[in-house]
Amino acid sequence: MKLRRERRATELKILDLKTEPQVASRKSQVIRIKSLFILIAVALLLGGCMLGKDYKRPTVDTPQNWRFEEKDAKALANTTWWSQFQDPVLSDLIQTALKENKDIRIATARVEEYMGKLGVTRADLFPQVGLGPVNAGRQRLSQVGPTGWQSGLQPTSYTYQASLNANWELDIWGKLRRATEAARADLLSTDEARRAVIMTLVASVANGYINLLNYDQQLVIAKETLNSRKDSLDIFEKRYAGGVISEMELNQSRSEYEDARAVIPQLEKNIAQQENAINLLLGRNPGPITRGRTLDQLVLPTVPEGLPSDLLDRRPDIRQAEQDLVAANARIAVAKALYFPSISLTGLFGFASADLSDLLTGPAKTWNYAASLTAPIFTAGKIKGQVKQAEAIQQQALVKYLQTVQTAFREVDDSLVDQRKTRERLAVQGDQVTALKNTRRLAGLRYDNGYSSYLEVLDAERSLFNGQLSQVQTKGYLFQSLVNVYKTMGGGWITEADKMASGYATTKELNPSPSPPPPSP
Repeated sequence: MKLRRERRATELKILDLKTEPQVASRKSQVIRIKSLFILIAVALLLGGCMLGKDYKRPTVDTPQNWRFEEKDAKALANTTWWSQFQDPVLSDLIQTALKENKDIRIATARVEEYMGKLGVTRADLFPQVGLGPVNAGRQRLSQVGPTGWQSGLQPTSYTYQASLNANWELDIWGKLRRATEAARADLLSTDEARRAVIMTLVASVANGYINLLNYDQQLVIAKETLNSRKDSLDIFEKRYAGGVISEMELNQSRSEYEDARAVIPQLEKNIAQQENAINLLLGRNPGPITRGRTLDQLVLPTVPEGLPSDLLDRRPDIRQAEQDLVAANARIAVAKALYFPSISLTGLFGFASADLSDLLTGPAKTWNYAASLTAPIFTAGKIKGQVKQAEAIQQQALVKYLQTVQTAFREVDDSLVDQRKTRERLAVQGDQVTALKNTRRLAGLRYDNGYSSYLEVLDAERSLFNGQLSQVQTKGYLFQSLVNVYKTMGGGWITEADKMASGYATTKELNPSPSPPPPSP
């Protein structure tokens, strides 16, 4: 019994001697893990404070009312205002342009580009985990070398390894969060630029169509005048043949006829070029454009209402400039964060073995983790220059934003006064054309009764022709001025147009795959 107790005591002592290093190793490992967790916790707590100032919208000097405010204005800025023209062809043209216009496709692809950039920037906020190295290898050692076969090693050996690695930069000073904020603002700015393209496109199609109808109406007047002067020329040729009038009067009549005839090719050229311009907006090749109503049949839209202060949120170009300012403001903090230390955590966990069957066993396990700190000591003013550059860019963005707002105020006021004064001018020209028609009729009667020369008739006809063309042009300008009012005021109609454009502009459509060759006969 005594020998058994002594043997048992000896075994316990040996066991204690074996377990002591293991316990010490485990304690040391626990201490290291606790230290790592403490470091991460401290970094996360410090990360609650970010460098730089949060963005606040600058104070803008906004007028209380428009200088040329319309009393009969209505809340129509959030509707598809082009339907007020009551021309289905115009509505179809705008819808086609929103689906097929190349500028919208380019702007949409650019938004996708910046969406990808945001994803790249935001990914730095999270740990990056990767697979590798994963390898399998075989090597043969020299049989005559100092570590080769003669020293007891096998000449041929195998190695197998598989591991996961991780890396994480702790965003203590908010550098990565500010960079993500800037990237998000860049994305929003690009999307607002796309909406500005939509705003401009709709107005351009409407104005182009109105201009086309304007040329059509002028062509109708020119042809009617040409036919009227052709009848007069035929009469004068008969009178000249009968010796009733002189050759001078005949040439004067022919001159007026040719003058009206020369206007027609110019108008036909304008019509063809305007059709080509509209087709470009539609994303089509040159060709004719279908007409709906004539210029006289179009219904004049109502002036939309809105306050100057609403313009800051209704115009996409203003919102675009503001997002550029947000991005510039965030990048100041990114530049300032370069002054402070950067802490990164790295780790690796895997297996390594000389035998493939032992690769995933406990003894083949391998791991490591580390924390690294880097900080600038001497940069010869490099970081200072980067901060100064970021602050200067922010000041440029601020001034550009304020300038964009002021330009928008001016454009709205210009469009309001334009449509009001164009209405007044059109009314005056209507009275003028009526008076010119009476003058032409009286001049013809005076000439027929011998009270005046034919020069008086020619002068009256010329004034009437020019007055009619000018009246048609002013009517077209009036419609276009209303289009410009809706364009400059912005509003919810851009969102409605955006819905029509969504889903049609894709990068696949921009780069279609080549069609297969036809089968050989």
